[in-house]
Amino acid sequence: MPPLLLLLLLLILPSSSTASADRDIYALAKLKAALVPSAAHPLADWDPAATSPAHCSFSGVTCDAQSRVVAINLTALPLHGGSLPPELALLDALANLTIAACCLPGSVPAELPTLPSLRYLNLSNNNLTGPFPAPAAAGEPYFPSLELIDAYNNNLSGPLPPFDASHARLRYLHLGGNYFIGPIPDSYGDLAALEYLGLNGNTLSGRVPASLARLPRLREMYIGYYNMYDGGVPPEFGDLHALVRLDMSSCNLSGPIPPELGRLARLDTLFLLWNRLTGEIPPQLGDLKNLASLDLSINDLTGEIPPSLAKLTKLKLLNLFRNHLRGSIPEFVAGFPELEVLQLWDNNLTGNLPAGLGKNGRLKILDVATNHLTGPIPPDLCAGRRLVLLVLMENRLFGPIPDSLGDCKTLTRVRLGKNYLSGPVPAGLFDLPQANMLELTDNLLTGELPDVIGGDKIGMLLLGNNGIGGRIPPAIGNLPALQTLSLESNNFSGALPPDIGRLKNLSRLNVSGNSLTGAIPQEITRCASLAAIDLSRNGLSGEIPESITSLKILCTLNVSRNRLSGELPSEMSNMTSLTTLDVSYNSLSGPVPMQGQFLVFNESSFVGNPGLCGGPVADPCPASAAGAGSRSFPFRQWDSKKMLVLLVVVVSALIIAFFGARKGCEAWREAARRRSGAWKMTAFQKLNFSADDVVECLKEDNIIGKGGAGIVYHGVTHSGTELAIKRLVSRGGGDHDRGFSAEVATLGRIRHRNIVLEADLVATVPVKSMTEYAYTLRVDEKSDVYSFGVVLLELITGRRPVGGFGDGVDIVHWVRKVTAELSDSSDAAAVLAVADRRLTPEPVALVVNLYRVAMACVEEASTARPTMREVVHMLSDSNPSNGDLLVTV
Repeated sequence: MPPLLLLLLLLILPSSSTASADRDIYALAKLKAALVPSAAHPLADWDPAATSPAHCSFSGVTCDAQSRVVAINLTALPLHGGSLPPELALLDALANLTIAACCLPGSVPAELPTLPSLRYLNLSNNNLTGPFPAPAAAGEPYFPSLELIDAYNNNLSGPLPPFDASHARLRYLHLGGNYFIGPIPDSYGDLAALEYLGLNGNTLSGRVPASLARLPRLREMYIGYYNMYDGGVPPEFGDLHALVRLDMSSCNLSGPIPPELGRLARLDTLFLLWNRLTGEIPPQLGDLKNLASLDLSINDLTGEIPPSLAKLTKLKLLNLFRNHLRGSIPEFVAGFPELEVLQLWDNNLTGNLPAGLGKNGRLKILDVATNHLTGPIPPDLCAGRRLVLLVLMENRLFGPIPDSLGDCKTLTRVRLGKNYLSGPVPAGLFDLPQANMLELTDNLLTGELPDVIGGDKIGMLLLGNNGIGGRIPPAIGNLPALQTLSLESNNFSGALPPDIGRLKNLSRLNVSGNSLTGAIPQEITRCASLAAIDLSRNGLSGEIPESITSLKILCTLNVSRNRLSGELPSEMSNMTSLTTLDVSYNSLSGPVPMQGQFLVFNESSFVGNPGLCGGPVADPCPASAAGAGSRSFPFRQWDSKKMLVLLVVVVSALIIAFFGARKGCEAWREAARRRSGAWKMTAFQKLNFSADDVVECLKEDNIIGKGGAGIVYHGVTHSGTELAIKRLVSRGGGDHDRGFSAEVATLGRIRHRNIVLEADLVATVPVKSMTEYAYTLRVDEKSDVYSFGVVLLELITGRRPVGGFGDGVDIVHWVRKVTAELSDSSDAAAVLAVADRRLTPEPVALVVNLYRVAMACVEEASTARPTMREVVHMLSDSNPSNGDLLVTV
């Protein structure tokens, strides 16, 4: 409705209290019609024919004594098909308008700023687009009574609204999680009553205005995350004496940290992480005696940790990781009585860990990896029985692992690899109920594994390159979630326990370089998820189990340098997933198959087995071994003419064979390769590598993921090109090949040199995990958003990217087909049609938002897709929880 027409309507309608109430009813009817355009259940009790004061009983509506509407509160309603009408301006007594977390699209009405009594405006967590309303003209009212505005997590764009000194009542201003551009207005420094300023998660630019230092009541300021400012932190911010929390993370700040910040006596949180700050940590920060959380990580800071920080006795979190700090970790750090989180990894720190670390009884997270620390591990790290994360890897620590860590049942992850730790491993570390990872590789540890091993959650047990001996106990089978068992290069002896067969989730098994004896247990083939087996450099004997062929996704098998005998199982040539095979230096005998997967293996896979013959092995098989003499033919008397004809034929064949042997052999091999279906390279763009380069990358050590559809490898070609290779597992011919072809087509459309599709993602992953997954893809401007959109659709629908959709149809085309057939074209209806039913507990707004992100990512035209940075932005702000985060790990 045009503003002049709305003003005319206001003048025509009577102004008595009864008439005013009737006008409110009229406005509510217009609001319902705009918010719920179809016959849906929200606002069902809003009766347009109601008379005063019945409208005061409408859900979400509050009236005053004169039956005037003073508050509207609609939260978490499915209003995804509606919009805000201009008739809202008729509610001239309205003081509180809250329509939050409703997936509401559309724009903010230009008439909204004219509401004379509006004090609280909350439109957060919707899908509002377009610019925020500006004043209609100079002198026109513009939110004259506003005290709070929260438009967090929408899709608003354009410049920030022009609030200034005339908004003397404005206390709370949250415009974060949008797409506002341009600089922060200097006039925001004139908002004398402002206590909260949230501009984080936009696309703001320019310099951070020093005028913000004029806000005498400001307690919380969040202006980082995806904004890209010029310059650094204004030194004038030291004048914000009421400031309690300052978060300017991830917004391209440069220059030094102003020492003036040390004057912020009330500050309890200072987050400046993920910027380009340089110089040393100002010693003046030690004057922040109320500081509880200090995060300066991921910058270019130098120098040492200032001794003045010893005065920060209320500190709970200290994050300084990924800088260039040197010197030792001061002993006073151990004396912080409330310290819970200490993360200093990836610096140049030297010396010992403070001996008293953990004695305060509150330590939860300790990560000092990738430094140059020496000395022992402090014995009291888990004195308070609260330690969750312990990461000390890649240092020069020595001495034993404290026995007290074995009693720390709260530990979820222990990483002590690549040090000089010695002595036996505390038995309790192998029976941690909450642990998901125990990594002790590359140390000098000795002793034996305990008889008691347990833990329902541990997924990785990494003990390689130590001196641990004795047998591998049967209790190793008590780890139902174990995916990686790495015991290589130790002193283990005895038989490989058949109990390993109970590890149903085991993906990688490496016990190479030990002194194991006995046969390969048949039970190992019960581990149906095995993708890599390395039993090399032991004393194993007996035959390779025939049942090894039942491992359908096994891609690496290394049993070299043992004492194995017998023949290669004949069915191994049909293991379509097997890409790396090494049976060298054993006592195997018999023919090497020359079909199927064996066509890609060369002589090095079989060398050192004098009894093997045929195939790539130098020694040909005798006629009996090759099957030529397996049948006997009765002797017949041939006359001389027939003998002569036969002789001519044989001689002719020998001449042809002699002159065409090389070309014929090569042609036969190529034909055999094509017949076997072992390899086919399909190029979707010009490549600077060959199929041979791809094959050489298919090694166990290069595995970076696996799914039901195949294995993903990382590799580097001879020319230095980095590749991510997905080995799609064929399930035979016929209709099954259609799914295979569809997946190849999907990969072809992505056209990215670092493709990783993980097919095992399930639809029960929460929103926060999705956001974190975006970061695991190493998000940058070159990331391919199409592949991430496919992953999001997998999460939403609970379906794999191909298969089950029909001939040549993938998940993207299926979603488009299903949603195109709906009578209701709204995004919510689309989500209800395709979403996994297991997602019902999630708020509808979140799932709809994820669906929109996914469909934007898989737009056919690449120019229409968002950048990966924008995708992460949208996902990061899709969670309505605004809880404060103390730990940023």
